[in-house]
Amino acid sequence: MSRLQKLVLGRLFLGILTLFIVSALMFIGIELLPGDLAQQILGQSATPETVAAFRAELGLDQPPYVRYLDWLGGVFRGDFGTSLASRRSVADLLGTRLANTMFLAVYAAVIAVPIALTLGLLAALWRNTAFDRGVNLGALSAISMPEFFVAYVLILFLSIRFGLFPTLARIDEASSLGDALYRTFLPALTLILVVVAHMMRMTRAAIINVLAAPYIEMARLKGVPRWRIIVRHALPNALAPIVNVVALNLAYLIVGVVVVEVVFSYPGLGQLLVDAVSSRDFPVVQAVGLFFAAVYITLNVLADVISMISNPRLRHGR
Repeated sequence: MSRLQKLVLGRLFLGILTLFIVSALMFIGIELLPGDLAQQILGQSATPETVAAFRAELGLDQPPYVRYLDWLGGVFRGDFGTSLASRRSVADLLGTRLANTMFLAVYAAVIAVPIALTLGLLAALWRNTAFDRGVNLGALSAISMPEFFVAYVLILFLSIRFGLFPTLARIDEASSLGDALYRTFLPALTLILVVVAHMMRMTRAAIINVLAAPYIEMARLKGVPRWRIIVRHALPNALAPIVNVVALNLAYLIVGVVVVEVVFSYPGLGQLLVDAVSSRDFPVVQAVGLFFAAVYITLNVLADVISMISNPRLRHGR
């Protein structure tokens, strides 16, 4: 087995181990919440016998480690349990909401990634110019503002004052693709403004760092055009950090949509998580939290693998 294969397998093993640790910590955190779950669901007027029977039905009379192993075994079988609020299968609840969240994430990513990479390349190409300073100022402003503030500003101007887009991002199965893109433009734009700034700055920094290498100086002495140096020589060698930051921001588009979905009342996983926390629907909270952790860890592991594969020193073991 080559060195590169060992490194890739090591990253995969660490990703799986991290997911197990996250699932255990999430379960422990829910266990440490104050109050009796059965008592809170049934209310204070419930008799002790009713509470005891309901605890047995939920499996709360068993030790925590037994319930964790049962839940983990169900996850491996694709069974996330039953919602305490709606009495529906958690997997069914996740199905529709997951499709909506993925639609919003893909919508934002398709626009954000090309714009961020292009702005980063141009800022590195025209370093210390008015364009570079303006782009960096805009990026710093976008990074400094929290998502909910950006969302409310967009609602104020593009929805309330000018009436260009709806305030609430309500979509359903009957909506056409064009109608769905129109209704979700404001939440997608909120996500785009946040992730473009981060990806653009990291792309610019990675390319400028590579431009200081000796082989870049040699290319300049040979008279190679600056744009060709960046596109043909600097960009491929700066791919590893760029892939990492793109993967992190793609993970954010899926995992970090909770605030944006709540502001726009978008029926995605983020809104489902908030509703489940409010109603103490712990099976749903655990399932959504585990999915978010799995997405984040998977994209990080994938970014590490791509970075290692794109590194010639790791491919050749020298």
